[in-house]
Amino acid sequence: MKKWITPFEKSGGQETASYDEALDYFARLAKSSRHAKMSPFGVSPQGRTLYNLVVARGRGKTPAQAHRSGKAVVMIQNAIHGGEMEGKDAWMLLLREILITRELEHLLDHLVLVLVPVFNVDGHERMSRTNRPNQNGPIRMGWRTTSHNLDLNRDYMKADAPEMKALLELYHHWLPDFYIDNHSTDGADYQYHVLYCLETHQNLHSILSGWLESEFIPAVTEDLEEEGFLTAPYNEANDINTGVVNSPAPARLSTGYSAVQNRICLLVEAHSLKPFENRVLSTRAMNVAALEFINEHCEELKDRNRFADEDTVREYFEEKEPFPITVTLKSEPQMMPFKGIQFYEEESSITGNSVTRYTGEPVDLEIPLYNSSEITGTIIVPEAYAIPHEFSFIVEHLTMHGVHVEMLEYCQSWYTERYRFKNVTFASWPYESRLRPNFELESFEMKMELQPGTWIVPCAQRTLRAIVHLLEPDGADSMVRWGFLNAIFERKEYAEAYIMEPIAQKMLKEDSALRNEFNRRLKNEGFRNNPKERLDFFYQRSVYFDRTEKVYPIARLMGGPL
Repeated sequence: MKKWITPFEKSGGQETASYDEALDYFARLAKSSRHAKMSPFGVSPQGRTLYNLVVARGRGKTPAQAHRSGKAVVMIQNAIHGGEMEGKDAWMLLLREILITRELEHLLDHLVLVLVPVFNVDGHERMSRTNRPNQNGPIRMGWRTTSHNLDLNRDYMKADAPEMKALLELYHHWLPDFYIDNHSTDGADYQYHVLYCLETHQNLHSILSGWLESEFIPAVTEDLEEEGFLTAPYNEANDINTGVVNSPAPARLSTGYSAVQNRICLLVEAHSLKPFENRVLSTRAMNVAALEFINEHCEELKDRNRFADEDTVREYFEEKEPFPITVTLKSEPQMMPFKGIQFYEEESSITGNSVTRYTGEPVDLEIPLYNSSEITGTIIVPEAYAIPHEFSFIVEHLTMHGVHVEMLEYCQSWYTERYRFKNVTFASWPYESRLRPNFELESFEMKMELQPGTWIVPCAQRTLRAIVHLLEPDGADSMVRWGFLNAIFERKEYAEAYIMEPIAQKMLKEDSALRNEFNRRLKNEGFRNNPKERLDFFYQRSVYFDRTEKVYPIARLMGGPL
């Protein structure tokens, strides 16, 4: 057993394994057990190889074998934030208990495990004693972001990072039945050792969210408390009196992305102020509790996933129920008991404001819990989306998310719905390397002749939610919102004033309706005092104007081909 003692254990819970040490440990596990196989699945920007470890009993080490076996595929990722290393060290212990000492080998009765030991490898290896001042150990720890300074847990939909592109290929290769994402959180101090976050809002199919609330959460909470670990819903509040906020997760996050794939993601958040040893052990305990439950309820989980896939198509494609493109947290809370730490506010000469001071004394509180949401934006899902051939990069992005796309081989006529953008503005600062646009939309209908080579995205497929969130501009994580199509907002052809002004005079003289509209607009002071806008009024109504300006190039196909 001496050779299976981990660097974490050798250090008395003070240190974390380096990437090379972890890879060596997992490779030795795979070599020592016929139940494990270790494989590369990508390369980081700094040239480090990303590995995954498949753990399964018998013939279950390929996706086809795993799904034929009837077992549930559980995918686990660690260190998406490179300084949050608890999951890696916890899984070194856990796999030893499954493969070597075998006290947890029964988890392979109904599970196939796909483990990513370290996801953000470059951030993980940016080790220092001075990283992450909000975190209580280990002695040396990694960095939150990648070597491109991207937060991978904001990248699931836009997938800018090569690490994320590799992970999405792995995800859709396996299409897991359940996902676990291990973290360590910042924020307020409290008694809880580890928190959880699960989607229970309208962004996840109700057959899954209801199961989480009624069965999964109570069972996992009970198991954890029996192990001596306190748990509660995830919160990031610095002032706990403001309450616990459990908002619907956007699809850019692991939990929100799983929801648009009709799958559950358990976000595990060890408490960063607890000692590193406690964080590793509490992370291990929550992972074990989740796996025990899924192992016991494997068939039920797979049935619910299958129903969610099929029912999503039935509800939003076949029956045309309004699709919830925007789900918003309600402002009315309920009260919940909370195991906090006593604190007080003290004025600071440094900040010129009050600073929270924690006393270390436990206190039981009643605080607000905001976890009720409502649908605030909907769309009707079309038959399909049509993407012009010149926008093939959008098709490449869709296929990365498991979407099936077809190419039109002959000319076809369709009634379509199109979008035009209005009042377009841009953020003043980049977010995750991108300038995100804000806009309003107006829709219009038109008959279109779709040319051969046009890409058709049928909506009657399992990935319907992902399709809608990526292609409907109003989606918070649509390709438009992430700036993939910013060029369509730019005017590239124009008319000089000395050319356009005489044309405008002629238009005004010959068109009484135009003249009346212009005179009405002149009553608006902003328009009246803006020469450029006045001239543009005529340019946009002239034969010279580009009719595709600020028009979304992707068409919504309604009904069937004509």
